[in-house]
Amino acid sequence: MTKRELPALSIVELTDLLRRKEVSPVEVLQALGERIDAVDPEIGAYLAHDFATAMAEAERTDVSLPLGGVPIAIKDLINVEGQQCTCASKILRGYRAPYSATVIEKLRGHGAIPFGRMNMDEFAMGSSTENSSAQVTRNPWDLSRVPGGSSGGSAAAVAVDIAFGALGTDTGGSIRQPAALSGIVGFKPSYGRVSRFGLVAFASSLDQIGPLTKTVHDSALLMNAIAGHDSHDSTSLNAPVPDYAKNLGRDLKGIRIGLPKEYMIEGVDPAVKSAVIAAVKQLGELGAEIIEVSLPHTNYAISVYYILATAEASANLARFDGVRYGHRAENVSSLFDQYARTRAEGFGAEVKRRIILGTYVLSSGYYDAFYLRAQKVRELIRQDFVRAFEKVEALVSPTSPSPAFKLGEKMTDPLQMYLADIFTTAANLAGICGISVPCGFAEPKSAKKLPIGLQLLGKALDEARIFQIAHAYEQSTDWHKARPVIEPIAA
Repeated sequence: MTKRELPALSIVELTDLLRRKEVSPVEVLQALGERIDAVDPEIGAYLAHDFATAMAEAERTDVSLPLGGVPIAIKDLINVEGQQCTCASKILRGYRAPYSATVIEKLRGHGAIPFGRMNMDEFAMGSSTENSSAQVTRNPWDLSRVPGGSSGGSAAAVAVDIAFGALGTDTGGSIRQPAALSGIVGFKPSYGRVSRFGLVAFASSLDQIGPLTKTVHDSALLMNAIAGHDSHDSTSLNAPVPDYAKNLGRDLKGIRIGLPKEYMIEGVDPAVKSAVIAAVKQLGELGAEIIEVSLPHTNYAISVYYILATAEASANLARFDGVRYGHRAENVSSLFDQYARTRAEGFGAEVKRRIILGTYVLSSGYYDAFYLRAQKVRELIRQDFVRAFEKVEALVSPTSPSPAFKLGEKMTDPLQMYLADIFTTAANLAGICGISVPCGFAEPKSAKKLPIGLQLLGKALDEARIFQIAHAYEQSTDWHKARPVIEPIAA
């Protein structure tokens, strides 16, 4: 194995080499750095990275630990002590985290090296990573297209082998959707399964941290590291955490998988529909029983999501006022002027749009009509899943209604951008777990093939079952082995 080949390895393959001491953590980091320097100028996945700190960690890491010596990329809204945490926003430019998130401490406890700050939609608000104040991230399969969002930097980096694995966040699909559009595996844990302490909040009742990886096995290994109760997070669930890799390799005989009729609707790209139908057939051939189910309140999920998420964002982002940290407007005439100008200068258009929407639905006279009603419909959506999971162990659907779209294509039409999350938001509203795995390619007339993702949803805290099903499907196909080809820039 040459140094140049190292970045293409999965986490499972890399840890095997590290434990056998065929390669050192320092050599791994050096190889990754060279790959980043050669490829990332074309992609724009990294906002920053600190090689000096990472090298110091690599030199003292214990390779006998489950993730010993493995660099893991971090979305730029998860705090790592001493590193920038800008949420890809002007309002936090220059801010450095005074402490590390619980997931970072857990990763380090398993021997991993948190490395790199990944580009994202500002404050995780977007589905294309075009809302970043810093730069645009491009899809490595076609540089004229988006990688998805809001964890687009994390997804693109893993897809093009400039990260072995990454942490992202999923509020309405922000791990699963970019994983689908970038051709990798993205996992959203059940709400409360992974601590949110140290995560900059977007919508606190919906946010979850999860892994983006090259394989399902890699995803299970990262979940083994980051899952578990945390007393610092009042929403963290105090429930036993199984070994998520334990059941990988088991067959699907006797497992019932539901196909929601509301998810195979008009408007889904024909190539996506064809790939998902083929994947469902494959699951049946692997021994699963496919059953049609109904989630009758699905049509309300996007509306409910964009009421509740914006309301919570309005409250969470009120703290960015120029008083305590982050950007502060200069030459202000009053305290109100400071607040107004700081937020006008610091927030981008999409963040402002969502704050305004959220403030509106919480305002006097509209709270009952919008926010309270949305909470009631959210419960109806949750009950849909409860009833479905009485009949089946998992649900299957497309992850995204279309493959990656062109850069700029949806930026002038926010509603069309919001509809990119039509199949993912309900899982966040219900608090259940879900995964996206590669299931094929679309080949548009523009030539370059574009990845398609298959979504599997499981009931709350049933992550192990979803990993089992996803792994069985993944290993029966070759979709996850495909990688985009980016010609490194000559030195």
